[in-house]
Amino acid sequence: MTSNKQGAAMQLCMALPENFRRQDFLAFHRRDADQLSEHVTEDSLLKGVVWQGQPACLSLFFTERNVSVTLDADTAWSADGQRTLEAWVGHMLGLTQPVAHFEQRFAADPVVGSLLQRQAGLRVPQSASAFEAVAWAIIGQQISVSVAIAVRRKLIQHASLLHASGLYCHPDAQTVAGMDEEQLKALGFSRSKAVALLGVARNEELVALLAQPVATAEQAEAVSSRLLAVKGIGPWTVSYALLRGFGWLDGSLHGDVAVRRNLQQLLQRPEKLSDKETAEWLRAFSPWRALMAAHLWAQQSSAGY
Repeated sequence: MTSNKQGAAMQLCMALPENFRRQDFLAFHRRDADQLSEHVTEDSLLKGVVWQGQPACLSLFFTERNVSVTLDADTAWSADGQRTLEAWVGHMLGLTQPVAHFEQRFAADPVVGSLLQRQAGLRVPQSASAFEAVAWAIIGQQISVSVAIAVRRKLIQHASLLHASGLYCHPDAQTVAGMDEEQLKALGFSRSKAVALLGVARNEELVALLAQPVATAEQAEAVSSRLLAVKGIGPWTVSYALLRGFGWLDGSLHGDVAVRRNLQQLLQRPEKLSDKETAEWLRAFSPWRALMAAHLWAQQSSAGY
């Protein structure tokens, strides 16, 4: 890694693994074609983010083996700012995920071995924050991706956290906590989703927990139990938020419609699989059940997981 700081901008250059799939990462952030808060090209991402409570712009420019990082933020940089930024970007890119170990472990598996070989190097791109991942998981409950994107866009517009680059920033918990149920319903939230999102945003202990990394089963269970205690949040929302917000790869996404559909295709089963059957099948891949689910998502479209 190399770095330098210019004015309010911190810059880094980070090496990438040989098989890094940048298009997967860029596709994840390209979901909203309006590019209100993310501007994506074939080799770059500019994303509006909230950094230390203020609007900022994170810029990532990819080459074959490196990514150049700039965080343009109106903030005073601490002595460990470079290390903090590098760890954050590495997390977003999924660089710490043990994908090689997972692929080696199941390379000879008669069912998934060829799938893993075709999708070698697949990582799970991360949201910029765990709260953003939770918000997306709540918004996406039981609606189409296109509708969820539209609701997310309205939430971002309503928050009005605009960076000088022209990009809007996904609101942080403090900003959402200042909204009310009727405002969220006017943005397209159902009552239950509005209650759930406000329940997370206004819970200071939970918000503090979401700001901490998850690296152990005990930590994942602590986040899971606190999220499940919020009215309107169920197991799928928790597993998805743990996967997208913390890179926790052992959540069971057996309730996901696309996971069940693609597993049915992989197994060449004529009938649909139940939640119970899918959960049992995924159990064999622990502690990488969610990573296996991501491979099922990706087997039809790299932009769909």
